Amino acid sequence: MPETTEQYITRITGYVAGKDHFKEFQAAPKKLRALAKKAKGKKMTDRPSPDKWSIAEIITHLAESELVISFRLRMMLASNGVLIQVVDQNAWQANAGHLMREPKKALDLFEMLRMYNVSLLKSITKEQWEMFGMHQERGKETVARVVEMYAGHDINHMLQIEGILNGTRK
Repeated sequence: MPETTEQYITRITGYVAGKDHFKEFQAAPKKLRALAKKAKGKKMTDRPSPDKWSIAEIITHLAESELVISFRLRMMLASNGVLIQVVDQNAWQANAGHLMREPKKALDLFEMLRMYNVSLLKSITKEQWEMFGMHQERGKETVARVVEMYAGHDINHMLQIEGILNGTRK
């Protein structure tokens, strides 16, 4: 049975519960790069099972997700209450072959965009952290909530990579 929106939110925010969301968000590229260095040869591209993404696919997904958050944050800061469109991650992944063939480029893209987003977030006021968008599935999400969700999203995928590396993800 697929996960409900509420179950997804609970799981993703659970990864950062009690942690500084912004610090986790900021630290993700370094952690992801360290994990990627451990993926040698076919470990990078082999799927653990037919319905699970490979490490290269996960890294590509994170890079493309960073494109999404880059746009969402800027839209929210420019127009409080803006509609946040849902992204079909599988459709995006189907068009991401160019990045999956070069996971280092996907990792570089993730790192560069994340650094750019961190810089933006460091520059905004306390009031701007409460600006929001209306997500089509999850409802009202403030800038702070988006950072929390993406920090948890990062951890979720890094745990998947760790599982692939140590052979526990099937």
